Amino acid sequence: MLKKFCLLLVLLGLFGFQACQTQNNMTFANDTKVSQNIEAQQKALVDAGFSPIKKSKEAWKQELDEMEYYVTQEQGTERAFSGKYWDNHQNGTYFCVACGFPLFASDTKFESGTGWPSFYTPKEDYAILYVNDGSHGMDRTEVRCNRCGAHLGHVFEDGPAPTGLRYCINSAALDFEKKEK
Repeated sequence: MLKKFCLLLVLLGLFGFQACQTQNNMTFANDTKVSQNIEAQQKALVDAGFSPIKKSKEAWKQELDEMEYYVTQEQGTERAFSGKYWDNHQNGTYFCVACGFPLFASDTKFESGTGWPSFYTPKEDYAILYVNDGSHGMDRTEVRCNRCGAHLGHVFEDGPAPTGLRYCINSAALDFEKKEK
């Protein structure tokens, strides 16, 4: 009985891996297409003149505070309305807290009512890495920093024009630099 159960798990694992590998692109309802092929996304980053950053979990633990580490390295989520940027209305740029990569411009931030900073588009197409996320019994698209792989949050199709997308991002995954007038 145990052998049959283990065989079933192996087969399910292989099927799941196959399904993940064949779904390389995602099209949102508004016809916005994003690649879910990590190699293609990382190539776009390199083509834009940036190198991926790879560090050990221990190195990240040394550099990030407890909440930043939990969110960016363990795919955690801060409580709604608790982060430092959910209600930020200043002009500037939001950066990855882990590697300092520019992710979102303040003029793309909007009030979603969710309690997390929400944006309708990234600063550059190559800034975000899109990954299928089937955790917690949901089918979502996780967004990560394309330079260092830090978990940022998720993207949903209930945002405003012009994209119709809502990048729901944890404040703990972001740093903000105010634009000087």
